[in-house]
Amino acid sequence: MADNFLEKHREEYELRKAAYLRKKKHLPKMKVRQIERPDDEAL
Repeated sequence: MADNFLEKHREEYELRKAAYLRKKKHLPKMKVRQIERPDDEAL
């Protein structure tokens, strides 16, 4: 493509991806909750 359409869109994608990854790093991590099961599995 003569007007560098793909290259321009690739650059925009890389900028959006970098912004997303920067934002993602600052989010608090979700704690994994363990489900407490009764001692007797027959219940």
